[in-house]
Amino acid sequence: MTTSRSLVLGGGGVTGIGWETGLIAGLADRGIRLSEADRIIGTSAGSSVAATLTSGIQANDAYHAQIADRGSERAARLGISNLARFLGPQLLPASDQTIARRIGSAALRAKTVSEAERREIIARRVPCADWPDTDLRITAINASTGERRVFSKDSLLATGGVSLVDAVAASCAVPTVWPPVTIGTHRYIDGGSLSATNADLAAGCDVVVVLAPIAVSLRKRWSVAGQLAALGPGVRTLLITPNDAAKRAMGRNSLDPAFRAAAARAGKDQAAAVADAVGRLWS
Repeated sequence: MTTSRSLVLGGGGVTGIGWETGLIAGLADRGIRLSEADRIIGTSAGSSVAATLTSGIQANDAYHAQIADRGSERAARLGISNLARFLGPQLLPASDQTIARRIGSAALRAKTVSEAERREIIARRVPCADWPDTDLRITAINASTGERRVFSKDSLLATGGVSLVDAVAASCAVPTVWPPVTIGTHRYIDGGSLSATNADLAAGCDVVVVLAPIAVSLRKRWSVAGQLAALGPGVRTLLITPNDAAKRAMGRNSLDPAFRAAAARAGKDQAAAVADAVGRLWS
């Protein structure tokens, strides 16, 4: 009987990208190749990591790219006003779709850099423009309707397929910080606007490993723990979050690329502590 394995890569800014990339590289050093997952789910920062992981680039090459200079990444910050427009709707009683629509509305009104400028930055993150043969799923949210959209190689619009760059850009469009991304006739915001991992998309797999730079959530149904529990008792799961050393390395601003290299090194160091648990499950 074949065991199906899912890797869930959660959101967490550029420092989250660094930490996840370092952790994956550290595990690969020990013979544990998470790139061999049957299904990979990427949300926000995790979508960027997923695009690299499935591109054929070796894990340590991806790691060394993270510890190099900050390159074209722009520093940003979720200030008080951004947080108010982002978290405010989450505090009000409403359906998930209504909450996401309110966040999307704020994102559509916000003044940010141009969509074209942001896309150029994302395009430099994504090593290959083509979707991989791997079952890669990338999440985003329709800014106007609040509906979650899951992009994949089979995602089709009236005008044709959704490019991998556009899917990653949409998933990384932090509301009120970066511009919503236009795909077809719709505009999309960060796939982690409600759930930082969207681990429920691993349903149907026997083994699920989650790398979650951010594991907290305002509502249980959005939390990674709640979503993993809902997969059922027969599913073997493992949740990995930054340890104390990694949290210190990642700093307080996940959108500041100045902390990316330190986050990547901390992730690689943390791999030693989790390798046995991941190895037992993954093998």
